[in-house]
Amino acid sequence: MIRFFENRGLLALILVGHLSCVCAGDELFPDVPGTVIHHSPASSGQYIGSPSIALLPDGSYVAAHDFFGSGPDVHDTRIYRSEDRGEHWQHVSTLRQFFSTLFVHRGTLYLIGRDAEAARAVIRKSEDGGRTWTTPVDRRSGILLRGRIHCAPVPVLEHDGRLWRAMECFEDSGTWAERSRAFMMSVPVDANLLNAEHWRCSEMLSYDQKHWKGMGWIEGNAVASPDGEVLNILRVARLQGKAAVIHVSDDGRDARFDPDTDYIRLPGSAKKFTIRFDPHSGRYWSITNHGRWYDRVRTLHPGWVRNRAVLISSPDLKHWTVHETVVQHRDVYRHGFQYWDWQFEGHDIIAVSRTAFDDGMGGAHNYHDANFLTFHRIENFRLCFDR
Repeated sequence: MIRFFENRGLLALILVGHLSCVCAGDELFPDVPGTVIHHSPASSGQYIGSPSIALLPDGSYVAAHDFFGSGPDVHDTRIYRSEDRGEHWQHVSTLRQFFSTLFVHRGTLYLIGRDAEAARAVIRKSEDGGRTWTTPVDRRSGILLRGRIHCAPVPVLEHDGRLWRAMECFEDSGTWAERSRAFMMSVPVDANLLNAEHWRCSEMLSYDQKHWKGMGWIEGNAVASPDGEVLNILRVARLQGKAAVIHVSDDGRDARFDPDTDYIRLPGSAKKFTIRFDPHSGRYWSITNHGRWYDRVRTLHPGWVRNRAVLISSPDLKHWTVHETVVQHRDVYRHGFQYWDWQFEGHDIIAVSRTAFDDGMGGAHNYHDANFLTFHRIENFRLCFDR
C-alpha cells in the first residue's frame, strides 16, 4: 500500500505494509514523514547533521545529531533517548563533538567522532545510556588522534578480534573531498577504548582526482567482505552510482586501492551511506539516496539529489538490488532524506534521517540544510525478497 503526504502542493510518498516507516510524528508536524525527534527551523541558521542511532541492551534507543551552519550550538552533538520503541524521544545530553557515531560495545554506549575545538578524533563513554559522558582531555581519556579529522556517522565494525572505524584526514590545500586522505582506525575488542595507545591507524591514501573518476572520497564504511577481508567502502564525490573500495590488511596497518578494479556499482553512493551485514539473510544492507528523478535535473550532480531514499542489499558487495522506496518527495531543491544511520532490530530496521521538509515556518533552507531529525522503522525488511 502507498500513502501520500501532500504539503505546499508537492507530494511525499512512504511505503506502508511489510516495508513501512513509523509515521506517528510529532503532533506539531503531522506531515513530516517519520517521527520527529528534533526540529531546528531554517531561521535559526542551525541545521541538523550527522544522524546516528544505537540500540541499548535494555531495549532503549539512543539517537544523536549535530548542528552545522551558524549560531551558538554549531558543532554541538545532542543525545536523545526513547524507551517506547521510537514513538517518543527525550533530549538527555549535549556534547561539544560532531561527525559522530553512536555504538554499543560489550554493553556500554560509546560516541566516536571529531571534537569541536581542534578537529581531533575523539571517543566518549556513557555508563547510563547517554545521560552523562566521559570528557576527552588527553590520550588516556579519549583524544585518539590529532589532525584535521573528518568523518561521519559510519559503522563501527567488530571483526577478527578488533573494532574498526573508517576516518579521513584533510590536507591543508584543495577543496572539500579533494583534500581527503582515507584511513582505517582499529583497536582490540578487549582494550580500553578511551586509551589512544591501544588504537592503530592504517596508512592514509589520497585521492588522485586528476586521473581517477570523481572528485574525492569521504565517509567510508568499515565492512568485512564475504572472504573476511576488512574493506573501507567510500562515497566518491561527483561520481554517479559507484563507490570506492580500499583493502585494509589484517593487522590494520596497510591499505591499497586499484582504480582499475576497486570501484563497485552501488546505487546512491554519491551521498553518504551506511552498510551493515545481516547474518540471517546472508546479505549486506543499506539505505541510500538513489535518485529516480536525476535525469530531470541535469544541472545537479548526483551528490545533490537526496529526495528519495531506498532500501538496497547485496550478497557480495558487488551486485546490489534496489528493493523498495522508503520515503521520497518530488522536489529535489528543498526536500531531502539523507545521511541515514540505522540498526537491525529483530525483523525490522530502525533508522534516523537528516530530513529537510516543510514545517509551516518557511521550510528547509535547502535540501542539504536539514531542519529535522526523524526516526523511521522499516518493518519486516527481509520480506522484500518474497515480492
